[in-house]
Amino acid sequence: MRSILSTNYYVHFQENAYSNLNTYFTENFHSKVFILVDTNTKKYCLPVFLKKASWISDAEIIEIEAGESFKNIETCTHLWSILSEKGADRKSIMINLGGGVITDMGGFVASTFKRGLRFINIPTTLLSMVDASVGGKTGVDLGALKNQIGLFSSPEMVLVDMDFLRTVSQREMRSGLAEIIKYGFTFDHELWETIKGFHDVSLEKIAPLVHRSVDIKNNVVLEDLLENSIRKSLNFGHTIGHAIESYFLDAPQKTNLTHGEAIAAGMVIEMYYSSKIYGFPMEHTEALKSFVEKFYGRINLERQDIVPITGLMKHDKKNVSGKVNFVLLEDLEKCQLDVQVGPQLIEEGILFYMND
Repeated sequence: MRSILSTNYYVHFQENAYSNLNTYFTENFHSKVFILVDTNTKKYCLPVFLKKASWISDAEIIEIEAGESFKNIETCTHLWSILSEKGADRKSIMINLGGGVITDMGGFVASTFKRGLRFINIPTTLLSMVDASVGGKTGVDLGALKNQIGLFSSPEMVLVDMDFLRTVSQREMRSGLAEIIKYGFTFDHELWETIKGFHDVSLEKIAPLVHRSVDIKNNVVLEDLLENSIRKSLNFGHTIGHAIESYFLDAPQKTNLTHGEAIAAGMVIEMYYSSKIYGFPMEHTEALKSFVEKFYGRINLERQDIVPITGLMKHDKKNVSGKVNFVLLEDLEKCQLDVQVGPQLIEEGILFYMND
């Protein structure tokens, strides 16, 4: 697969990734190499990576607990302390080996320690390959609120090795697929045409879609790095999806959702708003709802959840002057940005998702 040039770094794929990594380490001096992993990637991915990148023999391994609940400033403080204790300096480099939590938080920690260490992202989940590790966003959550603290900072490179997907559960594969579905409605409908016949997510099915998804996101980022215009389109499904994800993360009576499960529900709901406001074809909305129900199951939403979920939307990063802004669809591959939706329609869309 061909490498993709982003703003000031490359995304490399498969064996080409390791040859470029080798060249990078040969041509650049690093006083120390740190590899950030979580409990899962240390067990399943780190041995694979170190075997393929055998020239990295003296790296310091930093391990954290796995999961979104650890993506916070307290974990960052812990990581900054470790870097300081182990003598990290501005010639050090951090390799972030993991899913979106690791690449988001690892990039943030590296970018802020001593005003900036270099870092490399090696995503190991489908979600992080097609979304989190590309585009220069780094950050952590503030309580249950997603990605409230962070900055834009580019890695030295991103390495996509789809062999890591063999270590990922089917649930996590489905989670990542939700972001590819998003690309299918916002930028390339052929992706959705391919996916809507899926009954599971295998490496063989997904491999061709990964490169296309990275290419789409990268083209958007090149046009609008700081998310002032077209990059907002990548938030389709995320305004209410993030609110649902945050609510289920924080509510003691609820079971945590994957990011993709919440975003899949968010896309159904926001597509309903698109149909009501812009006349987006209802057959597409119904088709997505049917697919999401079969593929992800229906989230256990109840009427009493609607008020706290809508309350969480006021913290969305796209909001301006207290107004909740949605990305809606006027047609396939045609988005409307910064759309306000009335409270009655917001509730109606959630009920549309909840009911048969």
